[in-house]
Amino acid sequence: MMSQLILMTAQATSLAATNHAVDAPMQRPSSAPSWADEFNGAGIDPNAWRYDTERNAQGWFNHELQYYAAVRPENARIEHGALVIEARHETLRAQHDWGGQAYSSAKLVTRTARGYGFYEVRAKLPCARGTWPAIWLLPSGGTWPDEGEIDMMEMVGWQPEMVHATLHSGAFNHRLGTQRGAAKHVPTSCSAFHRYQLDWRPDAITIGVDDRAYMQVRNDQAGGKAAWPFTRPYNLILNLAIGGDWGGAKGVDDAALPQRMAIDYVRYWQRAPQ
Repeated sequence: MMSQLILMTAQATSLAATNHAVDAPMQRPSSAPSWADEFNGAGIDPNAWRYDTERNAQGWFNHELQYYAAVRPENARIEHGALVIEARHETLRAQHDWGGQAYSSAKLVTRTARGYGFYEVRAKLPCARGTWPAIWLLPSGGTWPDEGEIDMMEMVGWQPEMVHATLHSGAFNHRLGTQRGAAKHVPTSCSAFHRYQLDWRPDAITIGVDDRAYMQVRNDQAGGKAAWPFTRPYNLILNLAIGGDWGGAKGVDDAALPQRMAIDYVRYWQRAPQ
């Protein structure tokens, strides 16, 4: 994760929350994005993305089973105008930071942190048991969960086609059983691209799919930063984990690997605080 971010995210099957479900339209901005990566180049843009490999040697949080490779096309590449993050059943013993993992994958983090605005990531997800794809946001520095976490999309392969949106903060997180979120069944999430969306404003965070919101959390709770730390820029993260306390709750189907998450584009429209 970020170099100074301490994450104690022992995710479990209770991570999912349904306490902030909504059903409402989402309005994507009609103007050109403030920033976008359409993944139309020959390779991953090193000025836009970095690989997070920080905890390969000691192991990743949540008891995940993957080794996150850097600049390795088997795990992350541009293919037919999309970013492909691929998880494989293999041991990379020759890597200097290999920590004994039997799986490889990749985790990409934006080099620039961004804040309030509208985010859209068009993606196609893997559905094999043991996979755990995620599109999420974290700030750099500080401790988890005090600095906050925005899970724009998570799905675990043992519960295919059910996407989750969740917020974590000091007062509202899964360690306390107070996490705020919702889930939505997306029947073709593994066979077709869908637009996963985040509308981040000072007074509310709304998350949806294909212009329809299914989660909204308002900034209406006492507690200051412990309730609402979502006031500074965060980095966007794209990764495909294998196993873990939540993703691996029903084991890993090795025969189904390799599996991939494909991202057609990432777009961001900046919004000034109001």
